[in-house]
Amino acid sequence: MTLVDDLEITRLAAEYGRRPRATDVLSFSAAEGPGAEFAGVVLGDVVISLDTAKRQAAARGVPIATELDDLLIHGCLHLLGMDHLRAADRARMRALEAHLRWELRRLA
Repeated sequence: MTLVDDLEITRLAAEYGRRPRATDVLSFSAAEGPGAEFAGVVLGDVVISLDTAKRQAAARGVPIATELDDLLIHGCLHLLGMDHLRAADRARMRALEAHLRWELRRLA
């Protein structure tokens, strides 16, 4: 996981063909592009904007650590091939995120 500011995540989004805007999390699969030979050993990288995470944590009324956990879970699910473009996929992804949050808190 890499933590960056809004400016850097906007730059990364634009560089990798996404809308050039500050977002909370970007996932970069090791199975695509340079480093693909490590796919299976390394999932990839999750990049989180700390600026956006702080704003979202404040808006949700949760500690920043909770927001970062949630964003890391979300990014890892993207690395595993999940997406949330369609309603059914979004519902499945949200349910799995909730379960993984529960598991993490249960183990803590």
